[in-house]
Amino acid sequence: MTQKNHLFLVDGSGYIFRAYYALPPLYRKSDGLPTGAVNGFCNMLYKLIEDTDKKISPSHIAVIFDSARKTFRNDIYKEYKANRGNPPEDLIPQFKIIKDAVKAFGIPSIELSGFEADDIIATYASLAENRKWDVSIVSSDKDLMQIVSNQVKLIDTMKNKVIGPSEVIEKFGVTPEYVIDVQALAGDSSDNVPGAPGIGIKTAAQLINDFGNLESLLDNCDNVKQQKRRETIKDNKKNILISKELVTLRKDVKDIPGLNDLVKKDISVQNLIPFLDELELKKLSERIRKKNPNVKIIKKSLTKKFR
Repeated sequence: MTQKNHLFLVDGSGYIFRAYYALPPLYRKSDGLPTGAVNGFCNMLYKLIEDTDKKISPSHIAVIFDSARKTFRNDIYKEYKANRGNPPEDLIPQFKIIKDAVKAFGIPSIELSGFEADDIIATYASLAENRKWDVSIVSSDKDLMQIVSNQVKLIDTMKNKVIGPSEVIEKFGVTPEYVIDVQALAGDSSDNVPGAPGIGIKTAAQLINDFGNLESLLDNCDNVKQQKRRETIKDNKKNILISKELVTLRKDVKDIPGLNDLVKKDISVQNLIPFLDELELKKLSERIRKKNPNVKIIKKSLTKKFR
C-alpha cells in the first residue's frame, strides 16, 4: 500500500516579514548588502524542512510568494490595501535574494502577477483536496481559514499550533465555508476591506448563524432586530458585496506549475552551501556542512547576481 500524498505549502511572503522583524539587521561585510531577512528566512526554512520531514514527511512542497502589491482586487476596489506603506528600505533588495534562496534549497518558488500568494495556495489546496491528498499550509494568515477542511490544515509555527475546522469555529464563530461571509460583513482595516461599519467578527458570526448565509441576511435584513444594525446593513449592501469579492480566495489560478511539478526532493546541498557562502551566512552554512560531510561542494561565484 503506497503512502498517501501530502502537499506542503509555505506562505513565503509571510515568512519574509517574520524573518525580517525577528532578527537584528545584518549586512554582508564585503559590500554592505542587507542580508538579515535572508539569513532569518533560510534558517527558518531549513528548520521547517527538518522538522516536517520527521513529523509528516510531505510528498510535495512549494513556497508561494506575492509577486506585487497590485492584483485583480485593485480593479474591484481601488482602495484595497492602499493603506499599507512601502516595505523597509533595507528589505526591498532582499526579496529577490530570498526567492533565489528557495530555489537554492531545491524547492519550487512560485508567484504569479495579478494574484496574491493566498490565491495560489487556495488553488493548490483545492487541486490536492480533489485528489484526496492531505494539505498542510504554513501560515498564520486568517484569510486562509476559509479553505480549511478535514484534509486541509494550517500550521502556525510561531504558536506551534495546527488549525483545523474546530479552531476556525473558535476564531470566527462559524465553520470554514462561512468565514468569507463573516469577513465580508466585518471588513478588515488592515487590508482596507470596507465591510459594514461597527460590525465586528462576533456580531457578524451571530448574524450569519441566525440567517444561514450572507445572501439570506442581505435579502432579509428588515428582519434584523436591532435598528442600528439593521440600518447599517441596509446602507452598506454594496460595500458588503464588494468586500465578499475581495476576501474570497481564488481557487482557479492558471499558469502555475502542476502538482506533479511539486514533488519533494532532498535539499540541494551542492547549490545551497555556495549560495550561503556567497552571502556570508556562515553559521547556517557550517551547520549544513556538518550534517553532510561527504557532499563535495563546488564553489560558484554568484556575486554579480546579488548586486
